Amino acid sequence: MSDKKTFKYTADREIYSAAKVRALEALLIEKGIISDKTVDKVLSFFETEMGPFNGAKIVARAWIDADFKKRLLKDATAAIAELKLPAGMAGAEGEHIKVAENTPKVHNVIICTLCSCYPWPTLGLPPYWFKDPTFRARMAREPRAVLKEFGVNIPADVEIKLWDSSAQIRWMVLPERPAGTEGMSEKQLAALLTPEAMMGVAKVAA
Repeated sequence: MSDKKTFKYTADREIYSAAKVRALEALLIEKGIISDKTVDKVLSFFETEMGPFNGAKIVARAWIDADFKKRLLKDATAAIAELKLPAGMAGAEGEHIKVAENTPKVHNVIICTLCSCYPWPTLGLPPYWFKDPTFRARMAREPRAVLKEFGVNIPADVEIKLWDSSAQIRWMVLPERPAGTEGMSEKQLAALLTPEAMMGVAKVAA
């Protein structure tokens, strides 16, 4: 993948990946390392307990509750613990979460320059491109250009800040609340959020 290509993959990438996963799963079951229910249990966990729906609830609360927002920006882990979210939010991959706030003058993006550290409890499993070495290198080197490839045009007078997630700290973005959402409920606001917006590679649309 050259420096100037966007982060697209061949249409059959999922097919080959799925085939590899099935083969590995069959081998692990055959050796008695896992059961035939293990993978389904893990997938169900990320579909129902740990995922971007948690991050969306956190952002929506921050949008409507200024005091909560202050606590979130000061100590995200403690603030998140106030909410009625699934048990384990502060467990593996979520024990030390920090939040960067987007403003009219600052746009934040999270990356992991070393591998693929990611706040699983709030954003779910990382997408392919987040783990791609080209994305990691280019976003660190030329963030404005890469964001443009994602369809996000950041004006020249807006500062772009990069936050490097690691084994010690997982970052997520608090996007700007879009105009025209003043009358929306917390649940309606949460429905507007996407993982990409909470990573900083997309805007929130009303």
